[in-house]
Amino acid sequence: MANKKEDQPIVDEEQEIDENSEESENISAEEYKEKEDELKQVSTQFIRLQADFENFRKRTEKERKDIVNYALEDFICTLLPVVDNFDNAMKVEEKENESFYKGIELISKQLKGALESNGLNEIEALGEEFDPNIHHAVFMEESEEYDSGKIVEVIQKGYKLKDKVIRPAMVKVAK
Repeated sequence: MANKKEDQPIVDEEQEIDENSEESENISAEEYKEKEDELKQVSTQFIRLQADFENFRKRTEKERKDIVNYALEDFICTLLPVVDNFDNAMKVEEKENESFYKGIELISKQLKGALESNGLNEIEALGEEFDPNIHHAVFMEESEEYDSGKIVEVIQKGYKLKDKVIRPAMVKVAK
């Protein structure tokens, strides 16, 4: 009885492996190219998504900081006329009744101190160069004391809350 293995035709195994590997290499190269393109698309989408998320994170962090920094803006704006009235009362009552004046002055200092501790700062204007970003020119007049473009008089004080102008100073500017 002959061995079954011996009865089978002898095939060059190396030749068969080479043919299969060429076929698989061609298929693999095509599949590899497709997979590589898919990977590039997914990678690009991932990078864009990551950038979008980073932008979102930065934007929300800035918004949160702005909310914290400017949460008191409306409240402070409602108090500014009160501050103005205290300043006006101190100008009128300065000489007539000294004890009343000192009481008003003390209350005014406390109110201004409380506002300053929350980030409110007065805009310096008198004698400064006119800046339309922080000053509102109401009048222009000739002046021998000030150069052209300098602020001659402050009609109403201006204020900043941290770095944001919440009320520009109303001023008179030299021609």
